[in-house]
Amino acid sequence: MSQEIEIEFKNLLTKEQYFELFKAFRCDDKEVMTQENHYFDTPSFHLKGLRSALRIREKNGRHQLTLKQPVEEGILETHQTLEQDTAEKMLNGGTLVRGEIYDILTSLKVPAEKIVHFGSLSTNRIEFPYQQGLLVLDHSRYLSKEDYELEYEAASFSEGLKVFKKLLSSYKIDEQKADSKIERFYTEKMCQLNQ
Repeated sequence: MSQEIEIEFKNLLTKEQYFELFKAFRCDDKEVMTQENHYFDTPSFHLKGLRSALRIREKNGRHQLTLKQPVEEGILETHQTLEQDTAEKMLNGGTLVRGEIYDILTSLKVPAEKIVHFGSLSTNRIEFPYQQGLLVLDHSRYLSKEDYELEYEAASFSEGLKVFKKLLSSYKIDEQKADSKIERFYTEKMCQLNQ
């Protein structure tokens, strides 16, 4: 198990803004990585109620289970590496694997045995160092949606915010609040369930 505090800033982009930044930073299609996020919660959305999220990220043939929990300035991420067969069992209706994340959920009174897979989101991502942080361009597809997003990961909230706002301003991109990927996924999922 490993833990880290993630400090990131997000902004939704239009398709045109995405490709403008792609070109401005001299990105190459060969640098684009594809990753799949598989989202989990209880049928009554215990994790969503705690403003937390649980996912398996599939990237480069590896599977990582991550619990995201809000903290004062950022997100506490708890990671647990999974073997492929364990991840596949969870994705195909199996229960949450026992381990550190299971124990954390139990301590939060989340019925870990009721965790189920709700769906997946596929992202084409390009990332590179920028101003002592990491700049990320994402093109995501989920359910019947497609969106574009700019992320900036920083070590410090105050410095990261300055860098991010300056970047948006320099490319004349209006600030457009971007919910997390799982929040966007859940919003679309709820719309579909309520139709």
